[in-house]
This record gives sequence, C-alpha cells and structure tokens, in this order.
Amino acid sequence: MQRRLQVRIAGPMLLLSGLLLAGCETTTSTDLIRLDRAQGSEQNIASLSSVIQANPQDPEGYNVRGAAYGRSGDFKRAVDDFNRAIQLNPRFFQAYANRALVYRNMGKPAEAVNDYNTALQINPNYDVALIGRGNIYRQAGRINEAFNDFDRAIQQDTTDGRAWHGRGLIYQVRGQHAQAIEDFSKAISLSPGSPEPYNGRGVSYVALNNDDNAFADFNHAIELNDKIAESWANQALVYERRGDKARAYKSYNHAVRLDPNYKPAQDGAARTRSGPAAAG
Repeated sequence: MQRRLQVRIAGPMLLLSGLLLAGCETTTSTDLIRLDRAQGSEQNIASLSSVIQANPQDPEGYNVRGAAYGRSGDFKRAVDDFNRAIQLNPRFFQAYANRALVYRNMGKPAEAVNDYNTALQINPNYDVALIGRGNIYRQAGRINEAFNDFDRAIQQDTTDGRAWHGRGLIYQVRGQHAQAIEDFSKAISLSPGSPEPYNGRGVSYVALNNDDNAFADFNHAIELNDKIAESWANQALVYERRGDKARAYKSYNHAVRLDPNYKPAQDGAARTRSGPAAAG
C-alpha cells in the first residue's frame, strides 16, 4: 500500500510494504519510502528551492522539499528541511510525521516514535501518525499498543487501508483469523491494487484450511506485483499442501531468486527439492 509523505493536508505517502510468510501469520516491513526519481529529481528540488527562496519563512515549503528529499533517498537533507519547518511552526504535526517516516527509514525507530507522539499530542486524531506508530510498535512486538493505534485510526473513519491491514496482522498473530480476514478484506476494498492484504488474507485462509480461497488470493497478489518473493512462497505453500511438490518447488525457487535471503522460501525449496521440478 502506498502513501506519500505528508504535506499540510493528508496526501498519499509512498511506501513499500513487504509481507513475510511465517507459519500461518504474516509480518510486514511497512513505512519504507519508495524512491521516486521524478519527485526527488534535481529539477524538482531546484524548483522547490526557488519557492523557499521566495518565501523563506513559510514552513510548508520546507515540508514539501523535505518530502522530495525523502523520496530521493537523501534522508539527511530531508531531516534538515523538516527540522526547519518545525522550527518555523512548532505545531506542524504533518512535518513531525514526515520526519518520523524518514527516521523509520534511517533505522531510528525510537526517534520516529517520539515524532509520532509529538504529532499526536498536537492532533490526537491524526491517522497517519497513529498508523505509522502502530507499525513500529507491531514490528517491535508491542502488539497491544499497536492494536490500539490501528483501532483508533479506524475509529476515526480513516480511509487509509493500512490501518485495517495492520489490525488484521495482529488478529492473525492472535489466531483470530476470521476477524483478520474481515480486516484484510476491508483493506483490499480501500486499496485494491495493493498485493499485501491479499497475501495477509491468504495466510489466514490457509490457517482455516481454506486453501482454494488462499490460492486465489496469492495468485492475485502475484498478478498485482510479481516481484514480491513472499507471494510466490505463499503460492508454493498451497501447492505443497496439495501434494504438488513439483510446482511447489518451482514457486519456492522463484521466490528464492527474487530474495535469496528469504528463509521461508529457502526452507520450502529444501523441503520440496526431491520433486520432479528439481531435476529440471
């Protein structure tokens, strides 16, 4: 699911979410900025710099340019711009959330949480900050706190499918797969082009021994983006459960080629290597 770094109004923030298969639950690496060469191009940043030169006391200009730097992968300059935006307007909660996202990408989750906390002190109903903080909490194993953040965002009538996706992942971890499927389905309705909730829902279908629906979800995730190793490994799992070791091996092996470090695919390929596909 993709969302943009936030300007003053809540716009889409570009993220890269990757799903992992671990038994019968999925985990995600969310809130990762997808590099955007157009938004982060020298030409675009030069244009934004001209706006800042014309209005040096306007925090919005720094926030927008900081977002562009973030999408280009220049996190240091992004943080510098968000710092300046916050200096000019200490209640600029979107800038705190943007800086939090950059900190998250820099591997600084504590700093990110601090910024999300500040954004929520200024605007307790800011769904972007609730979802961002919830993702960090979930990845840190602080499941109850993560659930509360996702649930709060949902109670605020957010239209961001990541809230339902995140809460669905927690239901999944808790073994509440019927509720997880409901949340993943809502996430799909809000973001039908995102493969992640299809993978999530498919894993819960597997846990409920509904392999046909799981297989359909994993295949659709592959149709949406065939470069995600987890989707292929998930598909392979259904083949394996059906006893089709040849096709399972092919899909596991494809997942390994996409991500050589993805352990579920490595393990699956090792389990099914004796199948006829291994000889080919």
